[in-house]
Amino acid sequence: MLKNLNYKFNDEELLELALTHKSAKKGTNNERLEFLGDAVMDLIVAEYLCDKFRSTQEGDLSKLRAALVNETSFAKLAKKLDLGDNIIISAAEENNNGREKNSILSDAFEALMGAIYLEAGLEKVRKIAIDLLESEYKDISLKALAKDYKTTLQEITQAKFGITPEYRLIDSKGPDHKKEFKMGIFLNDKLYGEAVGKSKKDGEQKAAKIAIDLIEKGAK
Repeated sequence: MLKNLNYKFNDEELLELALTHKSAKKGTNNERLEFLGDAVMDLIVAEYLCDKFRSTQEGDLSKLRAALVNETSFAKLAKKLDLGDNIIISAAEENNNGREKNSILSDAFEALMGAIYLEAGLEKVRKIAIDLLESEYKDISLKALAKDYKTTLQEITQAKFGITPEYRLIDSKGPDHKKEFKMGIFLNDKLYGEAVGKSKKDGEQKAAKIAIDLIEKGAK
């Protein structure tokens, strides 16, 4: 049983599959389980936040979810489970500190949640996931976690790509008293999101949310 998981798989092959990174080239890997686990975690966290913050608006709930459902967050949860010591990776990835990479750890965590969902159902994986989140994040609240989208995006891009987003004014229109600004977010000169706001700052926040969604869905 994995450390702190509090769950024992009946199907050891399913557990092995969840921990098999594509670099191992074993014919099968954890990508499909990762895909499933991502959707499961998105649902579990969204449901949890809606129940915990019943009077909170959608925008703030989205900020909270972005703070909890991302590569950095899932990598932290993976470390609580010591997934890095158990992941099956190639020798090349091993030599490249693959067991410490947030991307590999996060993918393995999602795959593990997907595997538990398949074997034991939603109720079981929900309890495991929420227990882990509440153990890692002692204060799940707007004040503690709901950073603005620009801050959240910067943390994600620095962890995932090692770079900081660049915001550019793409267009502006309208009279001075009612001007609209189209702002774009660029990573290595590639456009990752654009949005129109009543101010440049407003446009940047909206564009940052779009970029977060794209990155967390696996955009390259």
